Amino acid sequence: MKLSEFRFEIKTKLTVATLIPLMVAIFFCYLAGIFILNAKVAGQAQEKVRNDLNVAREAYQNELSRIYDVIRFTSQFGSTAAAIDAGDRAAIEQFLAPVRLREHLDVMVAVDGYGRVIYRANNPAVYGDLKNTDQYVTRPLKGETVYGTTVIPAAMLAREGADLVRQARVAVRETPQALPSSEAEREDGLFLMVGVPVRDRLGAIVGAIYGGVLLNNNNALVDKIKGIVYETDKNQGKSFGSATIFLGDVRVATNVADNSGARAIGTKMSADVYKKVILTDAKWVGRAFVVNDWYLTAYQPIHSLQGVPIGALYVGMKENQYSSVKTDITLLLSIVVILSALIGVGVSSILGGRLAQPVKSLALLARRLAAGEREVHSDIASRDEIGDLAGNFNEMSQALREREDRIIELNRNLEQKVAERTSELEENNRLLIQTREELLRVEKLAAIGELAAGVAHEINNPMAIIRGNTELLQLSLPEDDPNREEVETIFAQVKRVERIVSNLLIFARRERRELGTVRLNALLHEIVGQIGYQVPLEGIEIVENYDADAAQVGGDSHQLSQVFTNLVVNAIQAMPKGGVLTVETARGKNGGGFVVRVCDTGEGIPPENLSQIFNPFFTTKRSGTGLGLSVTYGIVKEHGGSIEVENLSQGGCCFCVSLPE
Repeated sequence: MKLSEFRFEIKTKLTVATLIPLMVAIFFCYLAGIFILNAKVAGQAQEKVRNDLNVAREAYQNELSRIYDVIRFTSQFGSTAAAIDAGDRAAIEQFLAPVRLREHLDVMVAVDGYGRVIYRANNPAVYGDLKNTDQYVTRPLKGETVYGTTVIPAAMLAREGADLVRQARVAVRETPQALPSSEAEREDGLFLMVGVPVRDRLGAIVGAIYGGVLLNNNNALVDKIKGIVYETDKNQGKSFGSATIFLGDVRVATNVADNSGARAIGTKMSADVYKKVILTDAKWVGRAFVVNDWYLTAYQPIHSLQGVPIGALYVGMKENQYSSVKTDITLLLSIVVILSALIGVGVSSILGGRLAQPVKSLALLARRLAAGEREVHSDIASRDEIGDLAGNFNEMSQALREREDRIIELNRNLEQKVAERTSELEENNRLLIQTREELLRVEKLAAIGELAAGVAHEINNPMAIIRGNTELLQLSLPEDDPNREEVETIFAQVKRVERIVSNLLIFARRERRELGTVRLNALLHEIVGQIGYQVPLEGIEIVENYDADAAQVGGDSHQLSQVFTNLVVNAIQAMPKGGVLTVETARGKNGGGFVVRVCDTGEGIPPENLSQIFNPFFTTKRSGTGLGLSVTYGIVKEHGGSIEVENLSQGGCCFCVSLPE
């Protein structure tokens, strides 16, 4: 059977016609939502890695500062200068050796004013050699304190102790996407090093002390960095971040695991990262291949005292850690799309059935008329094209009935008039033929009416859009019509679909800011004064404490109003049994910018949720979407400010928004 021979009901055609634009719009909204949300998640992940690198760099500098404090305090010890000036190795050993062991230093050396080694705490047997080419000796002897990262060749490292030579040795391993190795192992050592001058009581330089920590195969520092940076980023109790210290492009200390689960010491940096970080001395933040998988990474060059890149500091996490977040977002969006589609199908089916019913009724009446029934009348009274068609059908049926009555009457008198008026018979015959022709025309009209029923959906094409059809029905039905309530229900459901689609599109849309001058105190007072129109204030005491110096800030008044309205509404909703709402302004720290505090006396925020409340889609409200605080956070950041939250000791919590002038 050919497709052209299938018969489709007008209800089906109307339903399909209304569903097509709806489904197309939902489909494109779904694709756009997936793209925008995934891009947002990826952007936030990259920003997190960038911040993690800053924390890791601070931890690295803190370790260097610790060594600096140890060496400096040792150089200022009461008997240090006298012992070095006298070259008393025994006296130097008494205070140098215990400090090295207690502070876990790998190298701690005292030299005289000529740069000659007096005592090595890690290798006392070797001394007397000159260090007048070492900047950590020559520059302190000139009165300068130096600290930083340096590379000590294997030949020089042997003087510091055989154990350090063994620790520094790293077997180089071939690594995917890395440059080919030109050496089987690295024997030079990467050190955190500090050199300070030693002065006598008169301030004259009598020598120097330098010391440091060997980073090769020393995983204490990278594990410490990992513990600091990824303390809260755990999956099933395990941290999924990692940190690494590179010497050149070789990992000499790391907690990145290889395929066997061991530390990937000796593996190499990918070629792309090496060219940018080591060769061009630039920071890398982005996706990179690490040992055996793709990571979201950040690399920072490590420089020598001369400013030459000699290695790199790395932090990162596996890219697939964010796949579950993307899956959850996709699932949520899919559920909303499916729900929207089901509602659309139901609404379209109801509308299609109601719109097709009058046409079906006319088709049935036309078949009854064609079957010979004459007392046929349509009760359709709609004020549209269907109503006009029903009126024309009633006129046709009435005309046909009147003509048949006339024919019956003529037939009754025909036999009596045959003898009397032959001419009248001929006339009557002519009238009969004419009447039969009229009957044929009537039957043709009935057929045309049935045909019109088949193409009636073309008349209703302007009503294909659901909202337009619903509004037309509302106008066409009287206030007391029993169907009006159902039509209004349909219209409300259509508006509900529009609201659902609108709520998804708000984490991503970003309105263009209209910069201007915002009077902070006046804006907050206006918000507090009008907040009662949005949420009930029973049992709520409002305290306003505005600093007169908090005059005005630059920004978009509409967006800032959205921020503070959201915070005030959240604070009131956090006190369902009543409490005190405090809104106050003040000058920022050190007189820079202004601070707005919105505090409540509710139950506060659970500590485990404090780090997540600004995340998109995180909410503890049954009816919330989890977008309010995320949008608030984005607006404040776009204005160059910051937002923080803390639980108060007396109960409740406080949101603190800092804005620049």
